[in-house]
Amino acid sequence: MIRPTTIKRLAEEGRLSGAVVHGGLVWLAGQVADDATLDAEGQTADILAQIDALLAEAGTSKANLLSVQIILRDIADAPAMNRAWDAWLDPGNKPARMTIQAPLVDPAWRVEITGVAALNP
Repeated sequence: MIRPTTIKRLAEEGRLSGAVVHGGLVWLAGQVADDATLDAEGQTADILAQIDALLAEAGTSKANLLSVQIILRDIADAPAMNRAWDAWLDPGNKPARMTIQAPLVDPAWRVEITGVAALNP
């Protein structure tokens, strides 16, 4: 007999879930700043706080991040984004990471971050 698999959706909105938990993993939707008037460093810090909250709700933490993808509207914002990232990062548990430049849906957004984390063992 095939058992149904549990899928848990967190922070559901009209078009998406903020995170989906399945098979021991947490997939994060692209997270953007609640306050789009902030600079790239401020938006990154805002997003990372949202990620902390979603991971906690899922039952895990940034220490269990496996991979992170960061999209910058302007790659010149990389140093500012990295200041917030470095202040937040768990240095003993660095995820795989990529950073690219791409247009974002809202021109006020400077940063969008998504990733995958493992649940706590």
